[in-house]
Amino acid sequence: MALGCPFWIFGLLSIRMVGSTRKGFMVLRRGWVLSLAWVMIFASGVSGVRAAERVVPTSNAELQLSYAPLVRRTAPAVVNIYARKVVRRTFRSPLFNHPFFRRFFGDVLPPGARRERIENSLGSGVIVRPDGYIVTNNHVISGADEVIVALADRREFDADVVLTDERTDLAVLRIETEGTSLPHLELMDSDDIEVGDIILAIGNPFGVGQTVTSGIVSALARTQVGVADYRYFIQTDAAINPGNSGGAMVGLDGRLAGVNTAIFSKSGGSIGIGFAVPANMVRVVVESALRGGRVVRPWLGATGQGVTADIAAAQGLDRPSGVLVNAVYPKGPADRAGIKVGDIIKAIGQHKVLDPEGLEFRIATHPLDSNVELTVLRGERTLKTEVALGPPPEVPQRDLTWIEGRGPLAGARVGNLSPAFAEELGFDPMRRGVVVVEVATNSPARNLGLKPGDVLVRINGKEIELVEDVLVATNEEASNWRIAIKRGDRQLNVMVRR
Repeated sequence: MALGCPFWIFGLLSIRMVGSTRKGFMVLRRGWVLSLAWVMIFASGVSGVRAAERVVPTSNAELQLSYAPLVRRTAPAVVNIYARKVVRRTFRSPLFNHPFFRRFFGDVLPPGARRERIENSLGSGVIVRPDGYIVTNNHVISGADEVIVALADRREFDADVVLTDERTDLAVLRIETEGTSLPHLELMDSDDIEVGDIILAIGNPFGVGQTVTSGIVSALARTQVGVADYRYFIQTDAAINPGNSGGAMVGLDGRLAGVNTAIFSKSGGSIGIGFAVPANMVRVVVESALRGGRVVRPWLGATGQGVTADIAAAQGLDRPSGVLVNAVYPKGPADRAGIKVGDIIKAIGQHKVLDPEGLEFRIATHPLDSNVELTVLRGERTLKTEVALGPPPEVPQRDLTWIEGRGPLAGARVGNLSPAFAEELGFDPMRRGVVVVEVATNSPARNLGLKPGDVLVRINGKEIELVEDVLVATNEEASNWRIAIKRGDRQLNVMVRR
């Protein structure tokens, strides 16, 4: 192009000096041709450099890069689960609600026809031990009368439900293999997973048969997915669809990274937002099943709220993260370790704590009777303290008792709340008082509208702390009853006149 420039300039000057002469246009055209030639040479040089960056495969191995060896090793440990439930319903003709029939039968209607139908649900599961222990989602087998496990080699087994845990949406099954060792997946440390890692999802979507999809870890510690009490999920863009529930999320090392549990979708199909329970939580549930079939989690004895932007500004923090402690159980693990109301828990061990869900997950995945180091911000000081975790205590004893007599609470079964009993019921372990566990049909308590989960606060002005307080209050003669009940976040005040 540089050599063409003089010809351009000389041609333009020739035209300007002598007018539109043939010589001037010839010189101008020659400059254009040379300029175009230099552009083509330069472009070919650039394309040559780019071509040099592309590498031609040099061996058959480079041509055959594939997930196939990983799938061959892991897919046999993923099973299909078929859960069957018999639903019994009583059918009665709507004519019996007509006033004409009411005239003859009153409220005592003739018995209706009983009908039964079979409901089937489909899911996936993961063999985690060679002797036949299988992990799946609780919602896959919930309420099932029969559970059948189909292996990848098409063998089928009746399965026993060893443990169900609604709070994590996990369940453990067992099949009898008569001494035959089954292919299984080892559990990885899910804290080693990073965003961007490649994973495989294996399951039985829509019942089409075992299917493998690939993707990456899109996010970690998703705590706002409301499908379980312990909300701390691995997010992936690997295709997960109905039927994949309970299937395996597998890392490239062939170990179980998580159990696929839920998807975010408005259509019912995968849009690239799937969630899995991390392997560290799966390990807790499996170990509980091996110990005897009941999940007992470590207990911190403190609760709090997430640090918002306003709280962070008030505390002089540069960012909103951590858990602001707002309640400490007396003589609990946190109390014994010196944790106080107003402290901000920033980390457990080497893991940062961003919100209450993350704190709950970190505590729940530690072994019982273990020690953990908490990093706490108290005012302007950063403290480290060791907490000895343990199971939640049953103090006071639950003392389950049926209320009798002629009072409005007769027919209710009540018990003392303790951290252990509250955890068992799915309540806040910090809550104390007397809880309604059961209500008999056709009883005064049922007519009053009492429900399981209600907490009795006051009876005729007397504060209720223990079951014996309820018995004393209900044994007294009264023409009117004033009862205060805590139901969820609401307090109900009921007046009963006799």
